[in-house]
Amino acid sequence: MSSFVRNQWYVAAYGKEVGRELLARTILGEPIVFYRTEAGEVVGLADRCVHRRYPLSESRLDGDKVVCGYHGFTYDQGGTCVFVPGQARIPRTARVPAYPVVEQDSFVWVWIGEKDLADPGLIPRAPWLADPAYTTVGGLEPLKARYELLVDNLLDLSHETYLHGGYIGTPEVADTPITTEVDEEHRILYVSRHMDDAACPPFYAKSTGVEGRITRWQDIEYHPPCLYLLHSRIAPVGVLPEPDGSDPNGFHVEVVYAITPETESSTHDFWAVARDFALEDQGVTDFLAENNRTVVLQDVEALDILEQVIQAEPEGYQELSVNIDTGALAARRILKKMAGEAAKVPAK
Repeated sequence: MSSFVRNQWYVAAYGKEVGRELLARTILGEPIVFYRTEAGEVVGLADRCVHRRYPLSESRLDGDKVVCGYHGFTYDQGGTCVFVPGQARIPRTARVPAYPVVEQDSFVWVWIGEKDLADPGLIPRAPWLADPAYTTVGGLEPLKARYELLVDNLLDLSHETYLHGGYIGTPEVADTPITTEVDEEHRILYVSRHMDDAACPPFYAKSTGVEGRITRWQDIEYHPPCLYLLHSRIAPVGVLPEPDGSDPNGFHVEVVYAITPETESSTHDFWAVARDFALEDQGVTDFLAENNRTVVLQDVEALDILEQVIQAEPEGYQELSVNIDTGALAARRILKKMAGEAAKVPAK
């Protein structure tokens, strides 16, 4: 059985990636071509001409229509073929699937599954990415590993101490126990680690100017299968939010990962980091962009290696799990259940 969870919204691109050039992207094994109409609407069509399977992404736009670069079959934004070379009659089956697409929070979301179930209200939110009260850096890294490995990685941040030492990792991250909660009704997983007295890693010392020991909070909110949010708070030791919930003396970073499977063993790793401090400081922006990408690439390198290990190991190999894995194990259970439910839905 495939590990894919269908009948879900997935991030296909950043909005800024999609324009009047044809953009190819494979989502859950489905090749899709994206473009903007002249009015600015994002379109997603199956990236295969119905005639001889030539990729429409290797073709061209004529107004809002896609003209196949091989034989000229032409499709409107709904996927209907409107021109066939050499004949006036267009076969009834001359059409390609069109995918529901929504732009929200700087992302382009695409629905993979039954169109009738594509409710935009189901898209999880990451409002900081489009909020002028925050400054955001981000990127997209190709991951040559199954998406579940990235989920494991992000839900167990103890690896920061060892894999990201010198950037965001300090001993306290691995040493501090986590709390895990699962909202079964809404299928949201929460994993928290609050450090009352921790070293300030270079990543935060340089970007915030905080010196000495810090109070550091990591509150994860995972919306399976596609969106991971890390609400990160740092402040000098002993500085806590006000009784009314305001937090004027804390520094807040919202880390967003859109986890989009490409194939069974590769993933689109969309990452974005929004901050509520030094909003106009280009030096801080450049520093965070470079250092966040370095951290992401450290994860990518490790997970690419791990994928190769898994593919080479004998069937039935048993791994060991401990207390720090409670979040990842809960996510595995939810994802397995969701994939099983998706497999039971008859294809249309």
